[in-house]
Amino acid sequence: MEIVDLISEQSVIANLRAGSKKNALQDLAKRAAEITGLHERAIFDVILERERLGTTGVGNGIAIPHGKLANMERPHGLFARLERAIDFDSIDDRPVDLIFLLLAPETAGADHLKALAQISRLLRDRNICEKLRGTDTPEALYALLTDSTSTRAA
Repeated sequence: MEIVDLISEQSVIANLRAGSKKNALQDLAKRAAEITGLHERAIFDVILERERLGTTGVGNGIAIPHGKLANMERPHGLFARLERAIDFDSIDDRPVDLIFLLLAPETAGADHLKALAQISRLLRDRNICEKLRGTDTPEALYALLTDSTSTRAA
């Protein structure tokens, strides 16, 4: 599974304004509901429940909130570059400014893990993250996110 299979230009937010982790997750749930057709509250509850298990703030200003929903047909992603970094209870205690939300069907199993691994590999690349932080249009962010995966065919 590639990043291009998870996101579209419509699922990329260039300058998300959020004052807190909860605000950011609410905004992402709202946007994900518009894209997936699922209920905003169901999406928010699933990602909040996952956060209660442990933070998805993975360090270096990056968070990868994720969850599984019953009525999804395929995995969906949403990427947001925050206007200003926020506290996300990250493992390194640094604020987060790049968030990649992953939603998958309850039955996804290995596909969910493969998608998480793909996102993690992409966002571990400091050069890509630097470019993402320096870009302020959804189109350019989408190009960076999807072009980088095609250049690393394994």
